[in-house]
Amino acid sequence: MGCGRAILCIIFPPLAVLDKGCGAILLTLILTCAGWIPGVIAAIVFNSKK
Repeated sequence: MGCGRAILCIIFPPLAVLDKGCGAILLTLILTCAGWIPGVIAAIVFNSKK
């Protein structure tokens, strides 16, 4: 995960997981709506996997 992707995970988590598939986008969007911190954590976890 690059520096730009990490910053995007912090600023707008659902946008950072666009290339990971529909499930990742929906889960990150739901967690972001529930609270910003869970969305950021989910985005970082999805982007740290290869």
